[in-house]
Amino acid sequence: MTPRSEVRAVFDTNVLISAFLFPTSTPRHAVDFALDQGKLLISLPLLRELYGVLQYPKFDEYASPAQRMQFVNLLTTVGTLTTITVQLQVARDPKDNLVLELAVSGGASVIVSGDSDLLTLGRYDSIPIRTPTQFVDGPSQP
Repeated sequence: MTPRSEVRAVFDTNVLISAFLFPTSTPRHAVDFALDQGKLLISLPLLRELYGVLQYPKFDEYASPAQRMQFVNLLTTVGTLTTITVQLQVARDPKDNLVLELAVSGGASVIVSGDSDLLTLGRYDSIPIRTPTQFVDGPSQP
């Protein structure tokens, strides 16, 4: 695969959590696909949000605190740490802006999300926004 067609994917927190909790799920398959086909872009703000959400007591029944921290640490190893170079006020939810900022700053080729506010946009700054299923089926489709 040439560098021009390399996947540069940004995953919303909800997809990353599903990928972690459910190893045979479509979100997990999407994360694995991104890593096989290119890069999974991450940022410190995204990692902080992910870590914070994983601290919610509702996740206690799925994974220990150590396992959750190990997942965040794994993302820092397999992901491509990206510096945020733009500040956006596009989405209603500031956490969604964080995803868009990462995508623009990292030159993402796709955003993968389960968030209806992001999915409603369809694309931002020419970057398509896809569900995990749509991404696995064809990350470059309009």
